[in-house]
Amino acid sequence: MPDRVWDFVIVGGGSAGCALANRLSADPGTSVLVLEAGRSDIKLDPFIHMPAALPYPIGNRLYDWKYESEPEPHMNGRKVYHARGKVLGGSSSINGMIFQRGNPMDYERWAGDKGMEAWDYAHCLPYFKRMETCLAGADEWRGGSGPLVLERGPATSPLFGAFFEAVQQAGYPLTDDVNGYRQEGFAPFDRNVHRGRRLSAARAYLHPVMARKNLTVETLAMVTGLVTDGTRVTGVDYKRPGRNSRRARAREVILCGGAINSPQLLLLAGIGPREDLERLGIPVVADLPGVGSNLQDHLEVYIQYASKQPVSIGPWLKHRHKPRIGAEWLFLRSGVGATNHFEAGGFIRSNDRVDYPNLMFHFLPIAIRYDGSQPAAEHGYQVHIGPMYSDVRGTLTLKSRDPYEHPALRFNYLSTENDRREWIEMVRAARTILSQPAFDVFNAGELSPGPSVETDQEILDWVAADAETALHPSCTAKMGVDDQGVLDPESMRVHGVDGLRVVDASSMPYVTNGNIYAPVMMLAEKAADLVLGNTPLPPSSAPFYRYRENDPLYPPGHPLHASSSASPGDDR
Repeated sequence: MPDRVWDFVIVGGGSAGCALANRLSADPGTSVLVLEAGRSDIKLDPFIHMPAALPYPIGNRLYDWKYESEPEPHMNGRKVYHARGKVLGGSSSINGMIFQRGNPMDYERWAGDKGMEAWDYAHCLPYFKRMETCLAGADEWRGGSGPLVLERGPATSPLFGAFFEAVQQAGYPLTDDVNGYRQEGFAPFDRNVHRGRRLSAARAYLHPVMARKNLTVETLAMVTGLVTDGTRVTGVDYKRPGRNSRRARAREVILCGGAINSPQLLLLAGIGPREDLERLGIPVVADLPGVGSNLQDHLEVYIQYASKQPVSIGPWLKHRHKPRIGAEWLFLRSGVGATNHFEAGGFIRSNDRVDYPNLMFHFLPIAIRYDGSQPAAEHGYQVHIGPMYSDVRGTLTLKSRDPYEHPALRFNYLSTENDRREWIEMVRAARTILSQPAFDVFNAGELSPGPSVETDQEILDWVAADAETALHPSCTAKMGVDDQGVLDPESMRVHGVDGLRVVDASSMPYVTNGNIYAPVMMLAEKAADLVLGNTPLPPSSAPFYRYRENDPLYPPGHPLHASSSASPGDDR
């Protein structure tokens, strides 16, 4: 292919890359090349396609790029592990399969920035609908004919029943659909699981169109640099194991490598903060201070309880049960292996000073960590919790000019007073819910953090020592027209550079309220129209819930109104 010029070269066959490849190659006259550095998502690989096997790929070099942060100064100097998908489908092939759009107010916040007016909820909702088939039913908020088939968690375990009852006893509402009119509240969750299998972006968008003659997908193809001619990008250099470096020329290059890899490639190409580039001897193509700044993420902890009754799925993890689990899944697509087990949860506000939910809960009918380790109790349950739009900001910088060396990631978790206050409110709210009468028949005591962690400072110390990332790095090459903006919001082109766009989680100006897979797919769907010059989908007129003073959801005396002026670290 040395003389070929592709219409589009997509760098990264992950979530956004798969969606763009599908949409851009729909015109047979448009040539598309996808370069994925990871391997193929082998059809029969149970570690990818069995929903319950999700702990296995994380930390495995065959599936995971295995990033980690720099020592975090507010977390005892420890490094925080960050898994990223090293396989076709990207992180959608190894994530928890939880489908959350975020709150409508997230997109109102996006649109509040200058130049971002077309990214409000009304303009984003049509693209959310276009990408999905919601099996719970299509309506003015939900789609019914898209490639992403969404099954709602059955949440039939008695532990889920106790959880839904407990949140109401604690004064929090249920909601019909956290992706519909009102996110605030608790409900079964939508999941990227269909007929007992993970439905990754590769399975939903890419594999159905792989036979298109104008679409080429190369795996194990590591892009090592962008080819530039002045301020225009004309292609990419890439390398496959055991082969010489190759060059793919393109009319346009679209970076879809995610919030770590995309800014890394920009910096290596001389697109970023002048001072940082000159320090490494990289010629400056475009001085864009926002590349690698504005790094955001979600941090989370597990509040774990032991269960008096044998109702959790803990015993199924014993080795003697694994052949049965595997057989039921392989031949029947059913049983313990056919669900991600994150079947329900919800969103609340920690106080009445925030405009929309800032805390998220994932409930799990077992006490277990992502790495598969369990506490001593055979039966248990837990909630994964964490603030959703923290004011913490981090940075991504190059360590060297070597494209194979991971960049330096510093998230600055727990570095602001507001973030610390929300963590205290979060842990106390979770404990309040899990100690309600609905759990009395199950509650055999808190396992983590345990009764020794009670004061505000003890909570913060525990979070600093125990918290993990929820694996939502984002916002490192944001859309915007301010001095930190990297992308033109109207086209997602890199400011000051021709022939180059970025479409992935790095494009977000602010992280959304929930898991970020669904927003990334929405970005890709909308970007496809921007790239092709299509008429955008008309904005939606569907309403959405906004909290109002004296809202009947939260009557006088509700804990939400008990806003404290205490500083984090004060006992209360």
